[in-house]
Amino acid sequence: MSMAIPMTTASVQRMLTVGFAGVAMALLLGGCVNTRTTTTSLADTSSGKGAEIVTESDETSRQRRARLRMELASGYFEHGQTTVALDEIKQALAADPNNADAYNLRGLVYMRLDDAALAEDSFRRAIAINPRDPNARHNYGWLLCQQNRYGDAAAQFTEALAVPSYADRAKTLMTQGVCELKAGQRVQAERSLMQAYEIDAGNPVVGFNLASLLAQREEWSRAQFYIRRVNNSPSASAETLWLGIRVERKLNNREAVAQLGGQLQRRFPQSREATAYERGNFND
Repeated sequence: MSMAIPMTTASVQRMLTVGFAGVAMALLLGGCVNTRTTTTSLADTSSGKGAEIVTESDETSRQRRARLRMELASGYFEHGQTTVALDEIKQALAADPNNADAYNLRGLVYMRLDDAALAEDSFRRAIAINPRDPNARHNYGWLLCQQNRYGDAAAQFTEALAVPSYADRAKTLMTQGVCELKAGQRVQAERSLMQAYEIDAGNPVVGFNLASLLAQREEWSRAQFYIRRVNNSPSASAETLWLGIRVERKLNNREAVAQLGGQLQRRFPQSREATAYERGNFND
């Protein structure tokens, strides 16, 4: 089973060239982790065939213990109990040292703990065990992006997307697009985000970043299409409403500006965007 897990911090949010505020960004750009068991021998890795999924009937008693520890670790991590999750991961690896998923989750734990060196070591170990694991590739790519290692990040995203059975393609395309925006690669970013949108049109991070990119190019009508979808959803935030206000103002839609401004003042009265709206500082 694959799940999305929050893994970004407030400092990471501020680093993004075009971001999406609060929990939504952390959740939607977060890492991917499996609770299934993936193991391989050194011979398997060197052959280039990657790892096989171990089903329950194939499991040894040690692998079964590792799988159960991983299920606990994933639950603890999802609920913010990071150190408890790390302890469960250590016990999973003690039972099964070739458990790629344990190293992948270990990398996410160390990302949350702001230990980039141990996070990178964890993802590299996961990939060494199972080079075809798109989840580890995705997570490693996001780590590299945060370190401004854009070329290396792009290589990891490419590897993840090359796996035919990968179910979270939209998430990786979205993350790749945000990383490209951060790198100033706007043409590539639009391509990645459009591909993500084709797969998951309801994703607010994709819609917001597309609208922001188009607004920077003064393509106001196209920007309006994407930001309206975000602001008509439960994912609307002070940031998205503010972008909507600026876009509608450029299109001289006074009624829409007033409606969005009312939402902004009512729902986010203490926000920087509400203050800017009240002062008429539309270039903030």
